[in-house]
Amino acid sequence: MLALFFIFITKKILKVKVLTTTSQMIEQLELIKQLYPSISLQKYESYLLEMIPHNYKQIAVFEHDICVGLTGFWEGTKLWSGKYIEIDNFIVHSEHRKKGVGKLMTDYIEKLAIENVCTMIVLDAFTGNFKAHRFYYNQGFSTKGFHFVKIINESGLS
Repeated sequence: MLALFFIFITKKILKVKVLTTTSQMIEQLELIKQLYPSISLQKYESYLLEMIPHNYKQIAVFEHDICVGLTGFWEGTKLWSGKYIEIDNFIVHSEHRKKGVGKLMTDYIEKLAIENVCTMIVLDAFTGNFKAHRFYYNQGFSTKGFHFVKIINESGLS
């Protein structure tokens, strides 16, 4: 597996690392809060403790020791697609957008998908998040269907 790699962007060294433990992921809570401002440490940790045993990992991009990009991902298998990787909670630090960090993460995920003989990479983006739509289209993603949601307990959402 691609455990770690480096890339040079505009004279800055960015390091990509796969996070597999709860403690590694908890260290990135401040970046997670850019996506979910009200999530608490306790809630984040409890979710990770449920998710990690189900093949959840994160990819983190570091500039020096600062995490500037983060995405979760899952490997799974479905009858219609076979093996796939699903991107989950894709975040680029607000001060590091439009610098290639997001592309670095999607490229890394694509290499993982190829390495793991996946047929596709999937993700969800909220319908009103037009900046994300444009980004994903530019990375070669397309819409294949709809992800329908029926919210049962809105107060439980992050």
